[in-house]
Amino acid sequence: MIESEASSNPVVERWDWQLRALCRDIDCAIFFAADNERGARRAMHERTAKAVCARCPVVVDCRRHALRAREPFGVWGGMTAAERRTKLAQRVAV
Repeated sequence: MIESEASSNPVVERWDWQLRALCRDIDCAIFFAADNERGARRAMHERTAKAVCARCPVVVDCRRHALRAREPFGVWGGMTAAERRTKLAQRVAV
């Protein structure tokens, strides 16, 4: 393959982890709380999503993606959007 062709093709290896994700066959609403969901109800929603993530074989890849992409919503890699913002802020502060 010519080098320029290789650079224009998507890198499948970067995304193949998604094929092994437990959330692949689950309604994505589990991972995204409604905007008006607050308090105990939101916490329960997030715990449910995190329980799926805790069993997922690609949780580290998912978390890495969410942090790199700065995913603004939902639970990714076992972290809420607020937890990801905190983690990213800590990295900048160091």
